[in-house]
Amino acid sequence: MSVAPSLPSSSSPRPPLPLGTDAPATCEVPHFAPVRVRGGRYRGRRLVRHRRRAVAAGLAVTAAALVAAGPRETDRARGRPVAEPLRQHRAVERVSAPVRIADGATVRLLRPGDRVDVIAAEDTATGGDAQVVARGARVSKVPEPLDALGESGALVVLSVPRSTAARLAGASATARLAVTLC
Repeated sequence: MSVAPSLPSSSSPRPPLPLGTDAPATCEVPHFAPVRVRGGRYRGRRLVRHRRRAVAAGLAVTAAALVAAGPRETDRARGRPVAEPLRQHRAVERVSAPVRIADGATVRLLRPGDRVDVIAAEDTATGGDAQVVARGARVSKVPEPLDALGESGALVVLSVPRSTAARLAGASATARLAVTLC
């Protein structure tokens, strides 16, 4: 069993103290000099004085960033490669195809570098039709006409893919060929 503390017996209860008066008395903080960070006050002046060092440090950081972001081993080197050929072969190999055009005057209008469409026209009097055999063929050469042969038309050399050259050769055997400038 516990015994309750006994209260002093008095006839009148004590009035309560005002709030905050039961705290201990405050003591003053002693005066001390302010704490200063060493060198912080003159940092800007020091940076201006050592400008060359700051520029060198900035260039070093920039160079390191460029090296880190530069080409990897899997990337190709810049410039012309030494071991590889200058031109790579295309999937479609172009060949020179000599073609006899029915109208010699039309061929005299052509110059090397022109683009033409070649049209094969079968005998239209018997119900034949005309069809485009080659589109956008580049004229590589226009040889001088030889009058001694006595053949009609004129010769022109076209640069076309190999498959188109075969179609041109087949069409020239069965139809008259004409060209239109592109």
